[in-house]
Amino acid sequence: MNRRYFLEALALAAMAAAAPLVRAQGGYPEQLIKWVVPFSAGGGTDILARALAEAMRAGLGQQIIIDNRPGAATNIGAEYVARAKPDGYTLLSAGSGLLAFNEHLFRKLPFSPEKDFSYIGAIGKFPLVLVANPAFPATDFKAFMARVQAEPGQVNYASPGNGSSHHLAMELFQSRAGVRLTHVPYRGAAQAMQDVMGGQVPVMFLDLASGAAIIKAGKVRPLAIGSKTRSPLLPDVPTLAELGVADAEVFAFQGLLGPAGLPESVVARLNQELNTALSKPAVFKMFTDFGFEPLPGTPDDFRTLARAESARWGEVIRANKISLD
Repeated sequence: MNRRYFLEALALAAMAAAAPLVRAQGGYPEQLIKWVVPFSAGGGTDILARALAEAMRAGLGQQIIIDNRPGAATNIGAEYVARAKPDGYTLLSAGSGLLAFNEHLFRKLPFSPEKDFSYIGAIGKFPLVLVANPAFPATDFKAFMARVQAEPGQVNYASPGNGSSHHLAMELFQSRAGVRLTHVPYRGAAQAMQDVMGGQVPVMFLDLASGAAIIKAGKVRPLAIGSKTRSPLLPDVPTLAELGVADAEVFAFQGLLGPAGLPESVVARLNQELNTALSKPAVFKMFTDFGFEPLPGTPDDFRTLARAESARWGEVIRANKISLD
């Protein structure tokens, strides 16, 4: 995680801590709220959750603590929340893996992403960028395509692991572009990025939130971005659609969940405070500087996004016979 973004998150937390709490009077919330992050502390999801939790704190009138429960492709934290009491005091950061991939990657989950959670609201999304090591002979997308078309299966690509958004993005790209590369899975994004920067593996799809700093530093070369429109952070990098690869939008998303059965009034209150936090200038700037597009909206908007992404990526996973068990 880039040190600047970490320091900005700490600054947001300090600002929120200095703001007075307005205690709830006779209604939700009346006690501390636990926000489960199914990743280790210090990663991108964790930093975004901490910034949002502090931004929501004053409006809710209660402390929100982050509870990191990593493991099993986010299933450990998700199961914990799915089994929690539906009272609004246990929440979950949920992303593409949990809501769009896992039900297709695992033959049996201890919960249903569709039925065992209350959808509160989307947080945002960030695109994935096709990048190459600067020494890779293909210096732009056209040259890259010429190389992989001439040498089917001979060009390797890295990912943080089987079933990751980076892996699935490349599988979708290959099917849409009509090319074939060879997958080299790693155990985590940091090692995959390190080896692409070092030239051990020439290319990968990299999420913009993690990759913006190394792209701008010239440690990897961006070839194309998987968003519908160009990113303000990388205005000179064309989209896959511009380059002639249709229906290949690739992004990761995050949102906020609670256990199934949350009272409608609690969902509405949390959704309101989440949207308010996302619109705060300091939060909005931090997120957009991070390459993350805030997505304020309704609980139904979030559910619709998640189910549409699940259907889309389920097709990719089944077509490529990808499994994590």
